[in-house]
Amino acid sequence: MPREIEIWFTNYNGRFYVIAEYASSQWVENLRANREATLRVKNMSFPVTARVLSPEADSDLNRIVQDLSRKKYGWGDGLVVELVPESLHVQ
Repeated sequence: MPREIEIWFTNYNGRFYVIAEYASSQWVENLRANREATLRVKNMSFPVTARVLSPEADSDLNRIVQDLSRKKYGWGDGLVVELVPESLHVQ
């Protein structure tokens, strides 16, 4: 059954990033179980594929996204999740 949450995001290189305060958050577990989701920003909705960033393997991107979030919202600690719009998927 689809779920909808409202969450702050940052945008970087055409991809969207959200940060979970806790890695065990239910919405993170849902995206780990099913990477396909729909993202709605204002009046636009589009399919995305989610990927939880690894703080070790994706350290540079993780740091960039956390810094962008700190600049935009004043916080950036937590688990970073990347949402890639279907239009960016390589065929």
